[in-house]
This record gives sequence, C-alpha cells and structure tokens, in this order.
Amino acid sequence: MEQRVADPGPLGLAAFAMTTFCLSAANANLWHAGGASAALALALVYGGTAQFAAGMWEFVRKNTFGALAFTSYGAFWISFYVLLKIPAIPAGEDTVAIFLLGWTIFTVYMTIAAMKVNMAVLSVFVALTATFVFLTIGNWGATAHTNMIKIGGWLGILTALLAWYASAAGVINETHGKVVLPVGPLG
Repeated sequence: MEQRVADPGPLGLAAFAMTTFCLSAANANLWHAGGASAALALALVYGGTAQFAAGMWEFVRKNTFGALAFTSYGAFWISFYVLLKIPAIPAGEDTVAIFLLGWTIFTVYMTIAAMKVNMAVLSVFVALTATFVFLTIGNWGATAHTNMIKIGGWLGILTALLAWYASAAGVINETHGKVVLPVGPLG
C-alpha cells in the first residue's frame, strides 16, 4: 500500500534516543556542568516536538502503536521540561517520582503491545521500563536515592542505544530497499 507520508518511526526513535541519552548521561553522573539543563532544552525541542510530530504522522499512516508511543513520549518530554523548568509550577518532594510512576505504568502496557512489533522496538521498551522503575524509586521521598538514579541513568543510556539502533535500522533499511540492519520480526 502506498503511504502518503514517509515513515516517521526513525525520526521518533532518533528524537527519543538523543534526548534519553543526554538526560541519562546526566543521571549517570557522566555529564556534569549544565548537562541536565542542556538535556532538558533538547527534551523540549527534539524529544518533545519532533517525537510529537512523528506521532501525528503515525496517525496518518494508521499505525496505532507508533501514534500512541511517539505522541505520548513527545508529550512526556515537553511536560518534563515544563515540570522542571517553569518556576511557576511548585514541585513537592514526591512530584517527580509520581510523574515517573505514571510513565512507568504506561510503559509497561506499551511493552506488552511492543511484543507484536519487532525485537528492536521490544528491546527499547523493556529497557525503558527498567529505566523508569529505577528513576521512580530513585526520586521517591524527601531525598534522592542517587545510586538508584545512577542505575536508571545507565539503563537510560542502554535504552537510547537500542532506540538509535531501531531508528538506524528503519532509515537504513528503507533507504537501501533491503534489510541491512535486522530488527527481528515478531508474530
């Protein structure tokens, strides 16, 4: 079937990967001075806006999974930026943890849906679920549990690398007109 728009999946995955990588590098304590602020700026523009747009294009392609995933995670990045950077919104000690818990729940059921996409996408969702679990626990309570946040950061880096692979496979395979990078089809 002829599509009216190019596959937005590689864009959505690339935007997700880049933003996740940068914020996770800060969470893993690899990116020090200004890392979190730079990652949050990236979250608003690339992770948020580009992913949200990819989700809208997935709606046009009638891909419910891609539409929900990219639109939702695009909105995640935009709202995370607003939560942390807009001073008019006071955050309590459990605000980030509850926010992340909601996204953990969403990610769990999207992981179940990803079991019918392909191994590359499923691996992104499995790693992302683990990332959210550790970041939620790490941000729970009056004081951050830095070791849990660091583990979440390293898991986020793994998630980003897997998402970059899935993005690269999408664009390279499409451009070459054959499978160059396998994604492991699922039933």
